[in-house]
Amino acid sequence: MAGMTLEIEHRGSESPYVESVWRSRSDDVALMTSVATPRWSLVFWEQAGRAFAAVQGPGSRAAQAPVPEDATFFGIDFALGTTMPRLPTGRLVDGHAELPDVTRGSFWLDGSAWHRPGWDDGWDDAEALVERLVRAGVLVRDPLVADVVRGHEPDVSPRTVQRRFLAVTGFTRGAVCRIDRARNAAVLLRQGVPAIEVVHRLGYFDQPHLAHSLTRFVGRTATSLQAGDREGPLSLLYKTGDASHL
Repeated sequence: MAGMTLEIEHRGSESPYVESVWRSRSDDVALMTSVATPRWSLVFWEQAGRAFAAVQGPGSRAAQAPVPEDATFFGIDFALGTTMPRLPTGRLVDGHAELPDVTRGSFWLDGSAWHRPGWDDGWDDAEALVERLVRAGVLVRDPLVADVVRGHEPDVSPRTVQRRFLAVTGFTRGAVCRIDRARNAAVLLRQGVPAIEVVHRLGYFDQPHLAHSLTRFVGRTATSLQAGDREGPLSLLYKTGDASHL
């Protein structure tokens, strides 16, 4: 894997609609392991002078994904509860929708042209684009799902919560919990935390339970995560909120 890199940086956001903003560059990388995530994204990239954009859906399990060679990427990961009414998240699980008529200055979404963020201005002004999409009704936020994610239990039946959660995120509450716990486990292991401590911190039954979760959702073993990226690059991993209450 020498010489094959996927440089990724990310930051959090104070917007209630946004989980994370990220950007990356690829260098002689053909494939990466795409880690499962319950969040969907808007992704913009440039390669060989051409501009592209796509709505990337949530991922239910780890999978190999192609990486455009020598490209730059910018993305917005949306917070759980944020959705596009005209493109329900459930339709995009383990898939994506490329956007039409993309130029270096604009992209087309929900019947309108929007300023296309780039490597620098997108990093600083992603929230401004999100706010414009919110004002236009392209993006909405389900307050019930957002409250559940924050640990609040709404005054409705569990069946109603489960139905809304599935409709808005494409996943059950339990599936979101399992995916986020595996992602957080991978972050801790990459930081050098021993596997047995990760088991206790995150509430796994035992190390085989952790191992099964990592294989399914991250595509790595605890040993390989602690050894670095010798098996090739992973998609963006960052610590998410505590989803154990879900």
